[in-house]
Amino acid sequence: MSHSERDKHWEAVYREKSPDAVSWFQETPVPTLNALDRFGADKRSALIDIGGGASTLVDALLERGWRDLTVLDIAASALDAAKSRLGPLSDLVQWEVADITKWRPTRTFDVWHDRAVFHFLTEARQRKAYRMALLAGLAEHGLVIMATFAPEGPEQCSGLPVQRYDAGTLAKELGSELKPVANWREQHVTPWGSNQAFNWCVFRKS
Repeated sequence: MSHSERDKHWEAVYREKSPDAVSWFQETPVPTLNALDRFGADKRSALIDIGGGASTLVDALLERGWRDLTVLDIAASALDAAKSRLGPLSDLVQWEVADITKWRPTRTFDVWHDRAVFHFLTEARQRKAYRMALLAGLAEHGLVIMATFAPEGPEQCSGLPVQRYDAGTLAKELGSELKPVANWREQHVTPWGSNQAFNWCVFRKS
């Protein structure tokens, strides 16, 4: 799938469904918030949410006093939904409409958060481009918090194939520059009550 096709696909998803009607919706992003607390990231940290779209993570972090926040998504309509929900608070956030495989950061971040983007990159060249952006955008000793579908998770999502990972295969894919710190599984419950197995991993840039 080309960049323009991916763009059109995700724009259509957010035009056709409300933010709380997609499979990955979380009313409160508990796994991410717990991970940030567990590994010492706080409101002084600079965080980028890859594929953050209309996620409520940015709301929760603003409520906690975070002020150096960037949300990147390929779908402008997803970011527009988040901005509308936040109202004037949206001015406190940097919004980036971009395909992560084409994007090059102009600064570094203390925390790189990705819940369910990386597993959509089914081609080796896409994953290589993602790694380049990640390593360029992550500060020294920076933290990566990433969730993908686990091996027993869905084979497709939103009509697209996905690449499923366990802790070992994800660490191998991301490369030796990132040191594995922790991993766990989550059974995410979709808005319609089905279970999806997620693999969460935390890495630190060495």
